[in-house]
Amino acid sequence: MSALSRNAPRILIAQHDPLLREQLAGRLASCGYRVLQSQQGDEALASALCHRLDLILLETQLPQINGFDVLKRLRKTCQTPVMMLTATDAEDERIAGYKQGADDCLSRPFSFTELHLRIEALLRRTGGGLDRRAEPLTFCVGELQLDRLTLHASFQGRSLGLTPIQFQLLWVLALHQREPLSKPYLYRAVLEKEFSRDDRSLDMHMSRIRRKLMGAGVAADRLKTLHGKGYCLL
Repeated sequence: MSALSRNAPRILIAQHDPLLREQLAGRLASCGYRVLQSQQGDEALASALCHRLDLILLETQLPQINGFDVLKRLRKTCQTPVMMLTATDAEDERIAGYKQGADDCLSRPFSFTELHLRIEALLRRTGGGLDRRAEPLTFCVGELQLDRLTLHASFQGRSLGLTPIQFQLLWVLALHQREPLSKPYLYRAVLEKEFSRDDRSLDMHMSRIRRKLMGAGVAADRLKTLHGKGYCLL
């Protein structure tokens, strides 16, 4: 890979329409950008958290998790520039996007020339589109304390003795407290692999985390298994 391609801005296209997504990906790649693609909201959120991105093109009406909820969750952990792709003349969508932290909004239909110019302007405005992480080094949920530098978790001063993977799972759940996180999302965001119904590794990690939480005095129902959905930390 050349130095130019390594330094080229990396853009995530979160768009459910496969034809439009492929067209945008091809045009942006021809302009020298590195391109990632997602067709569902949970996939987009996982990609945004797993990769260092320069810009996200985020459709509002994504399946699984809509674009507004993706942006809301994303803004809890990073400030990657986001351009929302909204419905035709949908002022309410543009207003909602800006309220959730979008950097720009573009209504369909749009020309690629306008999209490209807006992307360049947004990257210039954000200092080259650096992935400005806002994730804290420490985080507390009541008396549960998490330290991202040391990967140490404790409750009321008692260490939980988590493995690195267990800590990362608990960290993500804590950052999204009271929000259900799907198994596919946790597989991509933390285990860095695709979800398979035959793979029980996530369930085993969660079972061990729950046992360690209970051993330190945390109520068993604080880490909830949402059957058919995923997990949630209360």
